[in-house]
Amino acid sequence: MYIKGVGMTKFDYSTRHWWDFAYEAAIEALRDANMSIKDIDAIVFTSISSAAGGEHQTHKVSFLSDLFKTNVPIIELASVCGGGGAAFWTALKMKGFNNILVLAAEKFADNKSEIVVDWILSAAEKVCEQTEGMLFPTQNALIWQMYMKKYGATMDDLSLIAFKNHQHAALNPKAYFYQKPIDLQKIKDSPEVSSPLRLMDCSLSVNGGAAVIISSEKTDIEVVGSGFATDHILTFGRDDITHFKATRLAAAQAFSQAGITPADIDVAEIHDAFTSVELISYEDLGFAEEGKGAELIRSGKLNLGGSMPVNVSGGLKAKGHPISATGLAQVYEIVHQLRGDCNERQVANANIGLTHNIGGAGGSITVHILKKV
Repeated sequence: MYIKGVGMTKFDYSTRHWWDFAYEAAIEALRDANMSIKDIDAIVFTSISSAAGGEHQTHKVSFLSDLFKTNVPIIELASVCGGGGAAFWTALKMKGFNNILVLAAEKFADNKSEIVVDWILSAAEKVCEQTEGMLFPTQNALIWQMYMKKYGATMDDLSLIAFKNHQHAALNPKAYFYQKPIDLQKIKDSPEVSSPLRLMDCSLSVNGGAAVIISSEKTDIEVVGSGFATDHILTFGRDDITHFKATRLAAAQAFSQAGITPADIDVAEIHDAFTSVELISYEDLGFAEEGKGAELIRSGKLNLGGSMPVNVSGGLKAKGHPISATGLAQVYEIVHQLRGDCNERQVANANIGLTHNIGGAGGSITVHILKKV
């Protein structure tokens, strides 16, 4: 399958309705593809906030039918933070449709912090782990503690990741931290959230939408690899908690389909809900040997201007993380990178790009590889 058009709203804390974000992203994608909604044969939609917040709309497929004045099949699915990637993977598997709109929108960060946190926590196990205080920052902090002890990485390595992503986001007009670069020392001095992870090691929950139109008709961008794998919801019941098995499995599927190796990737969008997750994912995706992720970020190869820039959009860390929309926003960035129209943040000679989207703490993961035709 090929990508015909992409769209994305600015990620921010505006209080627009979820459908407003969806509409804006879809219209941009349709214009990008030089299409109308009448050319769309099916829609795959994803959102975590289907039954949350003041809007409380659970029948979004019918709402979208009304919004777009269409009667085509509309599927809604959820895979929490990995929803965008899962929706994209699902659409790629659908047969008998020429043009499919993959869409995500969240009005998520619109309530009291404790309510938003509760929505986020619905992506994890609530009976055993959360009753013991195992919230997402704590889960990832413990994973990182074990990783540091095992491999010798440091908090300074995570600071380099946060700094890199904030530098990139400052060049991205649709990122929350656009034109707001953050000093490296400020990152290191940010308050601890769950030791040793600090505030600047955590992504920010925002509102927004993203859309991708895939087509059986040849375009300038081809999806050459698509992988999806899952893992146990009990993080500490897994064989190795310092790595995400589902990333390795999904990456293996995607690289096998594409017929390439990690060395062939020119630019990547990696799921950095926490800076530690980005570093560990370098290894799980095959960009670094096990235990060598810290050496890779220290090398400068992953910065804009390096041999394989990562999260040139700013990533979840600095572009923002509107939960289900993140995976499609990653595709949006890679498509524009391969087309060569990212201006100040353009990666030179980008021909093959990768997206990596995680649901929960490694519980559902997709990896996609896109190629310039």
